[in-house]
Amino acid sequence: MHCVKKIKDDLFWVGANDRRLSMFEGIYSVPRGVSYNSYLILDQKTVLFDTVDKAVHDRFMENVSVVLGDRELDYLVIQHMEPDHSSSIKEILSRYPDVKVVCNTKSLGMIKGFYGCDLGDGAIAVKEGDIIDIGRRKLKFIFAPMVHWPEVMVTFDLTDNVLFSADAFGSFGALNGALFADEVDFDRDYLDEARRYYTNIVGKYGKQVMMLLDKASKLDIKMICPLHGFVWRDRVDEIVSKHVKWATYEPEEQGVMIAYASIYGNTENAAEILASKLRDRGIMTEMFDVSVTHGSEILASAFKWSHLVFACATYNGGIFTAMDMLISDLVAHNLQNRTVCIIENGSWAPTSGKQIAQKLEQCKDMNILEDIITIESGVKEAQLEKLEIMADAIAATLI
Repeated sequence: MHCVKKIKDDLFWVGANDRRLSMFEGIYSVPRGVSYNSYLILDQKTVLFDTVDKAVHDRFMENVSVVLGDRELDYLVIQHMEPDHSSSIKEILSRYPDVKVVCNTKSLGMIKGFYGCDLGDGAIAVKEGDIIDIGRRKLKFIFAPMVHWPEVMVTFDLTDNVLFSADAFGSFGALNGALFADEVDFDRDYLDEARRYYTNIVGKYGKQVMMLLDKASKLDIKMICPLHGFVWRDRVDEIVSKHVKWATYEPEEQGVMIAYASIYGNTENAAEILASKLRDRGIMTEMFDVSVTHGSEILASAFKWSHLVFACATYNGGIFTAMDMLISDLVAHNLQNRTVCIIENGSWAPTSGKQIAQKLEQCKDMNILEDIITIESGVKEAQLEKLEIMADAIAATLI
């Protein structure tokens, strides 16, 4: 049975939720599920924005059919070709053979590559700034390359000031019956998932995101309809400002994220002692065991906090495996503008700290405090004094 949500009298959500997916894109854990959003306008012309993942294809097709009723589909706007948004293209083309596919030339090539469709006269290839008049509404197309694929574009409804934002402004998490961000306690229940979504999916492309946000700043946006997560009809400026921070790699909070890799608990002990000393100085801390917590959560936290501490055992002469993966992920996602402290451990040849520092040197504007604390097996009195010094050094660099 269909499940649709009315956004405006002539605008409907026709997407679906997926709570059975365990790993989004095969990489990111989604214990609270994910939504695949698609939107349908009923104007003089009917317009469908994107499709959905194959996992929810049947529900989506029923939703589209119910909202259209006896009307035909005039336009299918393809903003993003990732298969979680394009998997139903062939079925839409089959069911509505007269539909015109509105996309850009890069998308045309991907449609053929993914689905073998040569659209010919069935496609309208738009350029930056092109406008389509569908009756009461006029739709303007704005390119957003590498947010987060090269073909991405967004669409702005010039009449009702609605931004159909593709993957921008999205979030992990199923919608649970709500549709609008103001229907839930977003800051308490979903902000962490929005940050985790942005930093992991789009975080590498801050420069490109800022180009899109600069274009968006020239628009009078009243509503944002993303392809994942809630629709924004209130506090639009607040969610945009969050994305400006994330895209410019500016910390949201002054405080310390501590990530540790400990084999038998001794490195963890050093991390706990440091966290306690920081709290004694009134400094906020957040801690993660990299062997237990999924890397996507730790990466998102690294984007949140101003200071990072990595405490790591030496393993096979190198960085402990889970920590090595985390550091590589931080570098790959272009994290920058942080102050970093490092603690290394090794019973006979501690080398993990120096190797972590070398990797992080690939990042821009990373202030790596020079004195790496070295532990040989367990924490001794000598290291306690050094942990005090490290806590003081962190405190001195906090705003």
